[in-house]
Amino acid sequence: MRAQIAHALLELVVQVPESSEKAANDVALRVHAISRKAARQASMVAAGLSLPPGWMGWLTVLPEMISVWKIQAQMVSDIAALHGQQSRLGKEQMLYCLFKHVSAQLFRDFAVRAGERVVVRSSTMKALEALALQISGKLLGTALRKGASRWVPLVGAVGVGAYAYYDTLQVAKNAQYLFQTQRPTGG
Repeated sequence: MRAQIAHALLELVVQVPESSEKAANDVALRVHAISRKAARQASMVAAGLSLPPGWMGWLTVLPEMISVWKIQAQMVSDIAALHGQQSRLGKEQMLYCLFKHVSAQLFRDFAVRAGERVVVRSSTMKALEALALQISGKLLGTALRKGASRWVPLVGAVGVGAYAYYDTLQVAKNAQYLFQTQRPTGG
């Protein structure tokens, strides 16, 4: 299952979603609106997919996680666009935003502070695969907890939905922090 999660992570970040958002003057207000909307969507998707009980519920764990990550990836893309950073959004930045709060120590080699800026370094696909495998180990524990919640469907659905909401807001904070500190050069 760990390899499947790692593969799903890489598939998700290999294709950075396009954004229809434009750079904005009041970025914070727009980021707030986008992050709350994405958090509500992620919460509803996660709660809905966690409703099947028992062993049937186990079949929905990975699709639920992937669906939430896709919502979050679109949100990260939109936040990058609001900051005028869409062209700089790559696989490394996407992984950083989606999973930094899961395990900050895994990202110490990918992200460096340069004064007031956070810079996410480019890396090889092999390095990204290794990072995805490490992240998947952390996420496997989350998947097991989510699977266990499938045995108490309604209570589990509320818990999974609440966690997806919280997690999406953490991703938004990561993206906001990264892109507000990576100001475009020359403008």
